[in-house]
Amino acid sequence: MGALLGLVVLVLDIWAILDCLKSSLATGMKALWIVLILVLPLLGLILYFLIGRKKASA
Repeated sequence: MGALLGLVVLVLDIWAILDCLKSSLATGMKALWIVLILVLPLLGLILYFLIGRKKASA
């Protein structure tokens, strides 16, 4: 069960990183979000979709 959860988090992290790269954020902000997602996979993913994605679309 833990392996399946880890795989889901990995897929969502990759999706978040690709979404971040395609966004209209400045290059420095993209790098910051990607580092956050890589260092804190679950928390970074949640924060990106709650905070970062809204800033990218604004």
